[in-house]
Amino acid sequence: VQLQASGGGSVQAGGSLTLSCTASGFIFRTKTMGWYRQAPEKEREWVATITRDGNTNYADSVKGRFTIDRSNAKNTVYLQMNSLEPEDTAVYYCNAPLSMYSWGRGTLVTVSS
Repeated sequence: VQLQASGGGSVQAGGSLTLSCTASGFIFRTKTMGWYRQAPEKEREWVATITRDGNTNYADSVKGRFTIDRSNAKNTVYLQMNSLEPEDTAVYYCNAPLSMYSWGRGTLVTVSS
């Protein structure tokens, strides 16, 4: 199984970024997928989930600002992040929460005030 996130970068507060995570090694379309993040010196936390049917759920801290989406044709899950805040600074990862594969490559998002 490989999970490779990309699309991170440095933005100012209020800016936007779109992250992508491409998966391989399992049947992507059958899995609920999620985004997670780990800020410096903090535990990894859940951010958002999308089921195989497209139902979504968000952590309260990102609700209304982030949107999770997926392309089963591309084995890719996306995270559109708007109105970014310094507190969103973290390394972002994707995974399948009901399977919890080994964590793959994350992507760093840095939001400056």
